[in-house]
Amino acid sequence: MDIQRFAKKWLKPGRGSVIAMPYLWLGVFFLIPFFIVLKISFAEQDIAIPPFTSLMAYEEGFLNIKVNLSNFLFIFTDEFYFDTYISSLKVALVTTVLCLLLGYPIAYAIARTDPARRNVLLMLVMLPFWTSFLLRVYAWMGLLNENGLINTFLLWTGVISEPLQMFHTDFSLYLVMLYAYLPFMILPLYSHLVKMDVRLLEAAGDLGAKPLKAFATITLPLSRNGIIAGSMLVFIPAVGEFVIPELVGSSETLMIGKVLWNEFFDNNNWPMAAAVATVMVLLLLVPIAFFHRFETRELEGKNHV
Repeated sequence: MDIQRFAKKWLKPGRGSVIAMPYLWLGVFFLIPFFIVLKISFAEQDIAIPPFTSLMAYEEGFLNIKVNLSNFLFIFTDEFYFDTYISSLKVALVTTVLCLLLGYPIAYAIARTDPARRNVLLMLVMLPFWTSFLLRVYAWMGLLNENGLINTFLLWTGVISEPLQMFHTDFSLYLVMLYAYLPFMILPLYSHLVKMDVRLLEAAGDLGAKPLKAFATITLPLSRNGIIAGSMLVFIPAVGEFVIPELVGSSETLMIGKVLWNEFFDNNNWPMAAAVATVMVLLLLVPIAFFHRFETRELEGKNHV
């Protein structure tokens, strides 16, 4: 009977139970690990072991809190970390812009095509996800290096006389980043463009608006939420990308993911690595907060209408 009462009181289906599950998931798999990393960032480096020492100690009736801020002070005063953050943000921003410029026409074409063929086109967009991400990056390595398929074909056709230097350059970095993150831009844009009423464009044409003006005044504003959502899905993971810059980027490419790897595994400096990761998370909270505020205003505006 006690079990039945407990189940009826706490496990009954309803709005509260549905809402509680995502918060529970975020609390267990995001907040708790983040606070563990934050705690490590305030610790001092221990040799060959993770610094899990307590930051608080109760002695003789006093609660002593020992917080080491040297890691954060070093990050904000050392030019290397500043340049790394700026480089990571630049790479993520350029990747986002490239994905938007290429992904918007693709999403628009899929949304305006025959409904019978939309599923096939969407499957082609999502098809790369069926293959290992690392395997796809290695495939690009085989295409772009000096003895790769592209240079071999161009040399065979006589277009070039010597191999092109495409590997371990900014070109290869942005190309593979664009390839990897393009689907994350296309899918949100498609979901918004496919729901747009095409009669609005027909009405604009009847009123004398040219196609470019109709696109700028109707299609683009109505797809604004899709642009923001797709940009967030591309920008946030691109900031901390490690595999692509490490395998196809140039040796001068500075990325937060590479710095974290070096601090954790090469320098065995867990507190510094945790501090770098904490600052990166705080930087990413800015666009997330902006997106949340924008969504809130949009909902408030719809409710007032």
